[in-house]
Amino acid sequence: MVTMQHDASKAAAAHEALTRSRAVVDPALRVAVDRLPTRMQQIAGYHLGWWDERGNPVHADRGKAIRPAMVLLSAAAVGGDPKAAVPAAVAVELVHNFSLLHDDVMDGDVTRRHRPTAWTVFGSGPAILAGDALQALAVEVLAGCGHPEATTAVRTLHTAVLNLINGQVADLAFEDRRSVDLAECQRMARDKTGALLGCACALGAMFGGGSAEQVARLRGFGERLGLAFQHVDDLLGIWGDPAVTGKPVFSDLRTRKKTLPVVSALTSGTSAGRRLAAIYLRNQPLSGSDLAHAAELIELAGGRTWSQNQADELLAAALGDLRRADPGPRGAEELSALAQLVTCRDH
Repeated sequence: MVTMQHDASKAAAAHEALTRSRAVVDPALRVAVDRLPTRMQQIAGYHLGWWDERGNPVHADRGKAIRPAMVLLSAAAVGGDPKAAVPAAVAVELVHNFSLLHDDVMDGDVTRRHRPTAWTVFGSGPAILAGDALQALAVEVLAGCGHPEATTAVRTLHTAVLNLINGQVADLAFEDRRSVDLAECQRMARDKTGALLGCACALGAMFGGGSAEQVARLRGFGERLGLAFQHVDDLLGIWGDPAVTGKPVFSDLRTRKKTLPVVSALTSGTSAGRRLAAIYLRNQPLSGSDLAHAAELIELAGGRTWSQNQADELLAAALGDLRRADPGPRGAEELSALAQLVTCRDH
């Protein structure tokens, strides 16, 4: 998606790190979810791709699990034992999925990872409550893990969750506003996506015994990477292939979301931006041809190129933070490879 080269060896290293992380985190994640009440277990396990709506095991797409991998890799990067950071990785993944369950309800999305979303199967109320249960469980996992940094970790996670919610509140508010400036859209994305990725890296560094400087640098790495990730996500929400992304074509345009490339186009001062506003801000529903035309106008107004360039620049800045954290060689290589993978993705 972005223009920075991502060679085959780095892609292989990133995928290997994700696979290794999943093998370590998944068993602990299942143990945690087993502590939920039966109905919440059922919905959470369905959403996580473990079973169907009747509880029968399935081999569904379970997502990339980037955030827990970032926790474990950050712990290793500062010289710690990644296994000591497993509770933090589980907590971050639970919070991420709490946000996805809520997002799908709020955005009205009917598919995720090529399956019907949890709210369409179990109802919006139960899906929201399952999300709430995952967030509460995340705090319980961290608070009860016995690690010396557990109390600080709970506060760190709590702050990230508040920022995530603040970003989501802004995202929803933007849908009802005719005018949104680019700076506040970037703040929204930083809160909504950057906060939790920054938290994941900071928690990993904490649980790995890193210095305060390393924790801060790795947090910055994650936050910048999170914003780059959101740029790519927003581009995929318009131009992504539904067969690959698992979401309908033009999914973000259909709900008139004020995503980063959209706001860039709307505030560009160009003729294409003004024509986009005439389509995007009217009261009538957008037809299929409207959606295709809106996507074309966003590109003509420079929104697509701007977001791609921003993703490149943010990735470069994130990698600078990573270098300044003085990680071990293997940690640096794997975190760098994973950062490039998530900003060069097609889903």
